[in-house]
Amino acid sequence: MGTVRRMTLIGLFLLVAVVGLGIPTSGAARTGDESKRVIEVEGPVVWAVQLSDLHFSVHHPDRALDFRRLVGPALSLIRPSLVLLTGDLTDGKSRDLLTMKQNEEEWVEYQSVMDDVIQRSGLDRTIFYDVRGNHDNFGVPAVGGALDFFSKYSINGRLGRRSNVNSVTLQTPERKHLFVGLDSSMRVGIRGPTNLFGHPTDEMLAETDAQLSQWDSLSGKPVTKISFGHFPLSFSAASDSGKTLKEIFLKHSISAYICGHLHSRFGKNLKRHHRSSDRVLSSERFFQLNMKPQASATTQNCSLGAPPAEEFWEWEMGDWRKSRMMRILAIDGGHVSYMDIDLKSGLKETIILPTFPLDSRFMSTSLSHRTYECEFMVPSSHETIRALVFSNSPIASVIVRIFDLRGGDFSMVMDSQMTKREDITSGGALYSAPWNYRAFEDPSPDRYWLQIIANDAMGRPTFTDLRPFSINGLSAHRSWTWKEFFVMGCQWAALYGPILWSVFCFLFSLLLIPKVLWLCTNKQLTYASSLANKSIFSGVAWILQELCNIPVVWFGFLGYLFFLLLFPWFIGQVFTNGGKGYMTYKGWVVKSISQRGGNFFLGHPDIMVIVIPHLVFVVLPAVLVAAALAAERTRYQEKFRTTMEKKEDDYSLLHKGSVKHDIQGSRTSKFRFGNRWTQKFLLVVCLGIFWKHFSLLGASVAGLFYVRYRKSRLEH
Repeated sequence: MGTVRRMTLIGLFLLVAVVGLGIPTSGAARTGDESKRVIEVEGPVVWAVQLSDLHFSVHHPDRALDFRRLVGPALSLIRPSLVLLTGDLTDGKSRDLLTMKQNEEEWVEYQSVMDDVIQRSGLDRTIFYDVRGNHDNFGVPAVGGALDFFSKYSINGRLGRRSNVNSVTLQTPERKHLFVGLDSSMRVGIRGPTNLFGHPTDEMLAETDAQLSQWDSLSGKPVTKISFGHFPLSFSAASDSGKTLKEIFLKHSISAYICGHLHSRFGKNLKRHHRSSDRVLSSERFFQLNMKPQASATTQNCSLGAPPAEEFWEWEMGDWRKSRMMRILAIDGGHVSYMDIDLKSGLKETIILPTFPLDSRFMSTSLSHRTYECEFMVPSSHETIRALVFSNSPIASVIVRIFDLRGGDFSMVMDSQMTKREDITSGGALYSAPWNYRAFEDPSPDRYWLQIIANDAMGRPTFTDLRPFSINGLSAHRSWTWKEFFVMGCQWAALYGPILWSVFCFLFSLLLIPKVLWLCTNKQLTYASSLANKSIFSGVAWILQELCNIPVVWFGFLGYLFFLLLFPWFIGQVFTNGGKGYMTYKGWVVKSISQRGGNFFLGHPDIMVIVIPHLVFVVLPAVLVAAALAAERTRYQEKFRTTMEKKEDDYSLLHKGSVKHDIQGSRTSKFRFGNRWTQKFLLVVCLGIFWKHFSLLGASVAGLFYVRYRKSRLEH
């Protein structure tokens, strides 16, 4: 009873605090576990704000200044139920980008800016959740150690949220909305650039599974599940047992996983739809060609006990660092929608977020299609068009327009006034308009397009972008650019091993196959024979065999490949405060910071950003250019010998020996120092390889020795 009484008093205290601060909640109940919270929310719609990749830096003060200036008023206008900051809160880089380590001054600035933003927004501090990114973990040997400034200065750290999995539930009278935050950064944070991937552990995956299932058997209300973290799944490694976050998310059929990490420079369509595959040899383990793969044509199972489709959306958002992006995510009767706002030009007076119908390009799921086909829809969910409107000025009118694109041109087929709903008393206003949704049934997912227009009291209109919708729940096709596919469609953790061994096998084959063929057939290919065959294969075989004729170079390359496989690539300081280690193609080997002693590998597959570029852009071109130089030398020698023999025959009948000797010497000098453009071109390519090698080396090694240099200077 004492515990119940204390919890009741705490609940009353929080209720008073919420009312006093003007938070858009009617009450908040906290469980005994700090990693789980329940917040009561009024109204049928809940919304949250996401910000990612802030990269506060002592070398770029504008990032923190703009955040302090813009985000506080934006949150005061939007008044979300949650604010999610998904990693890379600080930059952790030197001005020359060579050193990557934690800078306490940046963390002090982050703490100060967030305190100011929270105060200006009028929101409760406890609705803010920040997670660690890879930049927040550069050179941190242990969580909770002296260099772990995240635990000291972050909101989660100061509120005692020590778990790497934290959840919060927004509860309305009709539905629960479960948000689960993940910190999958390295538990032992090595410095960049080999700190790039998320590394969920088996313990973290088990905790994530438990958090996502916390309401499955305890609530009669439907549950919408959202997860948030820093790393996209394309840059998340598997655990030691081979399990992945994707498997957990599919198991629970979450609605969306929202993340950051990739920034905006790779494209604006960094979104991916995941679904389970029954095929044992599915290529989706390694890559996915389309943003949303086409589902196989199957008959809908409309029985009430049928399990939901295992699927979810992954939505990466742009960064604050350069793009000044902010995202609003809303859940309206289980329908999840979002919009990204560009704050580069300042905060807009009015913001409109349509919540139903959903954008058929990025938000439709097979569950939506099944719900419609099986007529499981809740009438109140489909019978109105709805949109959230946030404005600093009074809104005079809100209009919804629907356009038909059947003939190739937009023709308006609906123009209706929307009315304000009175069941939302704080934050944004929810507007709705009745419609005959069955009139918009169509097998094409992008025939009908939606636009919302809000006019404020001063007559200023605000338009939303046209967006396609499908009342049937069908998905419109949207393709990635090659850069978007490169970062979202490829599972780099799974691809590292096949790429690595494919490149090594190819390099060894370039060196060994010509040598073996020569030894087995005892047949030496020549320049003349390769020309006579007029075959590309014959020409390549001759070029590679010429490399075998220079034993020093050939054995040098072969030995270097074995060196890369068997020995450390380089040695340096892995952590900011010391900790020497060496890197192999498997990862970093360092002294264990645990009580066990011994060594273990770190940064796998993160080290692929060094290993693969070095093999593909340095070693492979070096082998090919060396073989080409050897072939060019042989071709030159044969041409020189043929020319000299011809000249010798031409002059033998006309001149005596002394005269012939003089002419031969002059011809030799002219031929030897003549225009050998192939050789010159190959030497320029060598310079390019040399530059590429040292640019890659500088990105990975210079910082390691820079820290040692600075440390030695301080000691002296």
